[in-house]
Amino acid sequence: MTEKKFKVLSLDGGGIRGIFPAVILTEIEKDLRNKGSKNWQIYQNVDLIFGTSTGGILALALSLGIPAEEIKKLYFENAHSIFGNKKGFLKCINHSSHDRSSLKKLLEDVFKKYHNTSIPKLKDCKIPVGVSIYDLSIGKPSVLKSLYHHRFTRDPNLPLLDAALSTSSAPTYFDPYSGDMYRDVKGDVLQFKNKVDGGVWANNPSLIALIEAQKAFKKELIDINLLSIGTGERIFLEANKENKFGIWYWINNKRKRIIELFMQGQSQQVENILSLLKNGIDRQEPDNFTYLRLNTLFKTEVENIEMDETNQTKLKELEERAINVYKENKDEIFRLLNIN
Repeated sequence: MTEKKFKVLSLDGGGIRGIFPAVILTEIEKDLRNKGSKNWQIYQNVDLIFGTSTGGILALALSLGIPAEEIKKLYFENAHSIFGNKKGFLKCINHSSHDRSSLKKLLEDVFKKYHNTSIPKLKDCKIPVGVSIYDLSIGKPSVLKSLYHHRFTRDPNLPLLDAALSTSSAPTYFDPYSGDMYRDVKGDVLQFKNKVDGGVWANNPSLIALIEAQKAFKKELIDINLLSIGTGERIFLEANKENKFGIWYWINNKRKRIIELFMQGQSQQVENILSLLKNGIDRQEPDNFTYLRLNTLFKTEVENIEMDETNQTKLKELEERAINVYKENKDEIFRLLNIN
């Protein structure tokens, strides 16, 4: 008898472009409700969720039982309050571009709404979840995890709000995040200081999610179904540009190319590695596991959407892209999630 497939959902980082995965996941939940399914929420149809940055916020929300549409609305209705007060160039020399107070209040409210008016902790998540961060206090990458393995004693008592704000603290966009001290499962008091967006090393967390399924849940590769959703990418093509690759080109107050390039480059390499694992060199092997990647390409500078975009017309265009990608891949998505 074939073992039941272990279903993994991975969500990329990308700032306000988190609208893209939020819309796709909203459409899945909407179709499940229309089919009369009692288990219409995402967390009821997957076994593990991993996320980075905006994908980390979405992963935490979904694992708590918050409908995807709630986060989609949060982004659409509050893009300007989150990213609309960008600091001027001179202030950004010594400070990040944005203040996180609005985002913090919005997340605090939505988490309390779905947890009896109190801030939930990672151990309160309904299914296993992990979000990537970089820990400046120890100088190492890290993944904040709910209590789904007996050795994961560090993070379960960490407030969900702290996890969400740390995984989304993208360098130059927001300051590193520090929260209050808390106790781990063993009762030891831990500091929570200077955490940075996991996008600096795992903007696409699909690979670490796949390995986690193998090692923490003892799943064979063939028994894993992986759904990975991006937030859109802009190919960097400068074949004819020969000069002016200075600081202003790579990072200015309008566009932070160096951040995009680092995050996008490692995300693309994760896709390459997953393709190699799935089908071997030149795709000569049969599928070693089930894998579906959903994303969209911004082909021109005009199409490109910044991570801190506030233009509602552009955000609506991103929503339309997400709906089209969902429609094109709906049957495959439902097969992967084993939804009839």
